Amino acid sequence: MTPPAAPYVLGIDTDATTLREADRLLQALAAELALPEGVFGCTHLVRDGRPRIALSLAADAEPVLRTARDRLTARGHEVRDGTWDATGRAVLYPGAATLTGTLTLAELLARSAIDRVTVLGTPDEPSPDTRLVTRDHVRPHWQDGRLVLAAMPAVGGTLVPFEDPAPTPCCADH
Repeated sequence: MTPPAAPYVLGIDTDATTLREADRLLQALAAELALPEGVFGCTHLVRDGRPRIALSLAADAEPVLRTARDRLTARGHEVRDGTWDATGRAVLYPGAATLTGTLTLAELLARSAIDRVTVLGTPDEPSPDTRLVTRDHVRPHWQDGRLVLAAMPAVGGTLVPFEDPAPTPCCADH
């Protein structure tokens, strides 16, 4: 999804087939391209006959991504204007690097571009003083132009992000 303040968006096609692989590629590209803090980087599930995870980069300054586009194209990446869908999973976003350890939801919202936290199975907004154990892996999704983190209840009245940083593959024990 295009962040509201980011009118310029690049889509990057990949051969990544897992979120972990796509995350690493997105983070490596951001480092190689020396992208500034305000750039949003998202993953997008693509199911068009060749299932994969594509990437998008969004910025409010076109020159930042024009330079990135030139460098990515020169390295053989397939790059296009726009993104695959409106519900990208944010990996890079303002404040993402500060979301480590345990934070209150108020701290999480104040430190990052995340607009809202929802808790699975509950219709109510969580209290701002609720603690979130980040597991150093906070991946919100775009919903109606807002960056929303889905969380779930955990031990001791805390929350954890819904997405597990080290998921167990289905059927791993048999």
